Amino acid sequence: MTTKIYDADQVAIIIAGRPLLGGFADGEFVRIERESPAFDDVVGTDGEVSRSKTNDNRATVTVLLMQTSDSNAILSALHNQDKIATGGSGVGPLVIKDLQGTTLYASGECWVRSTPNASFDRTATSREWEIRVANLQDFTGGN
Repeated sequence: MTTKIYDADQVAIIIAGRPLLGGFADGEFVRIERESPAFDDVVGTDGEVSRSKTNDNRATVTVLLMQTSDSNAILSALHNQDKIATGGSGVGPLVIKDLQGTTLYASGECWVRSTPNASFDRTATSREWEIRVANLQDFTGGN
């Protein structure tokens, strides 16, 4: 039996072609949530079940950064560029990969939904960035 090792520092996050440089919040630092299940089902009066493929691969990726993280500036610049320029200039590929395992989340199109809510406290707090993903492809493997 081989001992498996997970290292949060070995999770690469690339948003619209820009790698996040660190400064992640303590604990959970990225969350991936699908918009819809892959399949819906209904049951008829006689108990027959029909299953329908949803074909909805949208998702929301939430990246949690410390307010002191340089990655905030990367996401902020990307979002501002998208708002100012025409033609979806802030839309680009998404990659979230465990570099020590086989887990991978990827899409050809993602964008920053909006800037995070902010608060200022006696100590540093976190910022939660919502990234929308048009067509998430995933492989949940080891790690």
